[in-house]
Amino acid sequence: MKSLAALAKGKFAGQTCLLRVDFNIKSPHDLFKIERTIPTIKFLLSRRIRIVLVSHRGRPRRADRDKRAFSLRVFMPILARQLRRKIVFLMDIPAQLPAGEIFLIENIRFFSGEKENHPTLAKRLSALGDFYVNEAFAVSHRAAASLVAITRYLPAYAGLLLSEEIRHLSRILKRPKRPLVIIFGGAKVADKAQAIKNLLPKAQAILVGSSAINRADLGIRSSKLIRPIDWLSDRGKALDIGPMTIKFFCEQISRAGTIVWSGPLGQFEDERFAQGSIAIARAMASASAFSLAGGGETTQLIEQLGLEKKFSFLSTGGGAMLQFLAGKKLPGLAALERVEKIKP
Repeated sequence: MKSLAALAKGKFAGQTCLLRVDFNIKSPHDLFKIERTIPTIKFLLSRRIRIVLVSHRGRPRRADRDKRAFSLRVFMPILARQLRRKIVFLMDIPAQLPAGEIFLIENIRFFSGEKENHPTLAKRLSALGDFYVNEAFAVSHRAAASLVAITRYLPAYAGLLLSEEIRHLSRILKRPKRPLVIIFGGAKVADKAQAIKNLLPKAQAILVGSSAINRADLGIRSSKLIRPIDWLSDRGKALDIGPMTIKFFCEQISRAGTIVWSGPLGQFEDERFAQGSIAIARAMASASAFSLAGGGETTQLIEQLGLEKKFSFLSTGGGAMLQFLAGKKLPGLAALERVEKIKP
C-alpha cells in the first residue's frame, strides 16, 4: 500500500484530503487517539492541503433520540487547541465544501450505509476530496463505507500512524527479537484465541491473566501457554493475579527480547485489584526489550502511570491489533492494498 509519507511537497497543494481518523472515544478527556493523529494533520497542512476529518463514535441506533452522547462536536475545541486552527463542523455531508481549512463531519454512523459498507455513502463522501487517507488502524478490521468502499472512488493512502502500526505489528509476526513474551488479559481472553494460536510457534511464553480460560477452552496443548499460579479474589471471583504470579510474570518479562501486552490482568478500575496490571506495566517500562502494548484499557492504565514514553510503541488498536496478530486480513488494509495493485 502507498504511504502518505510518499506525497511530494507541493504536488498536492490546494487539494483536499478525506482523512479517516478514529475518534471513537467515550470521554473528551482521553486524548490518546486524538494526539496520535495530530502529526498526520500537521503533515497535510504543511503541504497546503485542506482536510475533511471523518470518524465514528460509539454505536448509535436510529431509535436514539439524544445523539449528543455520540456527537463529534465535543472534539472541536480540542482539535482547535491542538492545531491552533479553526475547525469547521459539518452536520451533514454537503455537496460542496464551504470556505475553510479543516472540516469535521458529524459521526459518520449517523448516516445510512456506513456499517453496511454501502457505495452510495462512499460516493457522497468522495465528492468532498481529491484523495483519501486511512489513519484509523483501530477500526480497520471493520468493513465500513468510510474504510473500504471509499477506496473505489479516490486515490488512497495509508496514514503516517497507520503505517507505523503495520510496521511494528509486522515486526512481531515476522522478526521479533527473541525471547518473545506475550501477555493477554482482559475479561474476554477467549477472543484472543486466534492470536494466541498464531503467535504460539514464535513465542517463548504466552502469559494469560485470566481465571476463566484454560488450554482446553482454546483447543491448545502447549506448556508455553501459562495461566496464573495464584489470585486475589472477592466473593469467590478472581479479580487480579496474585503475588506469586506477578513475580513469575515479571521474571519472564525481564528476560524477554520482545514483549507484547493486550488487556489488563485484573479489575484495575478498583485499586484493590490493580496491582497485577500496574506491576506488568512497570516491568515492561523498565525492560530493555522492544515493548508494545495495545487496547483502550491497557493504554489508559499506562498513561495514568505516566509510563507511555517508556514503551517502544503503544498501539491505538484493540480488536484490530488482535486480528492483525492473528494473521487475519483487515478489510481497511486490504482495501488499500487492492487499490495499489490496480494502479498502473
